Amino acid sequence: MRLFTVSTLLLFFCSSGLALQIQCYQCEEMTHDCSTPEFIVNCTVNVQDMCQKEVLVKDDGIHYRKSCASSGACLIASSGYQQFCTGKLNSVCITCCNTPLCNGPRQKKRPQPSAAVTLTTPQRPVFSLYILVLLLSSTLC
Repeated sequence: MRLFTVSTLLLFFCSSGLALQIQCYQCEEMTHDCSTPEFIVNCTVNVQDMCQKEVLVKDDGIHYRKSCASSGACLIASSGYQQFCTGKLNSVCITCCNTPLCNGPRQKKRPQPSAAVTLTTPQRPVFSLYILVLLLSSTLC
């Protein structure tokens, strides 16, 4: 009976919206940091699991591109452009992150890492589910 109860709860939590979806800012070639509500999009569930931010330094100023991205594509792009992330004219910096709206404006209180690739700790609802199952198991035993 205990196994049935735990299995039922596990099935319920797995089928009831634990799909991974984040929101990111999305814009193309903007000359201002497009981190306002009208640029927020929902990324494709379980496919686009990261936000990407490109900062390009051009003759006429700084340009921004922001989007949802798959982790593979974003990490490949950011590592490929790391050598061009100088902050000088024709510089291209690409960063990847995996928390909601993380490709928005820089937060002033957090120190910026020196590498072009910025990864944050993944949010894993499975861990919370694991704790719940452990608690239920100990309670039912």
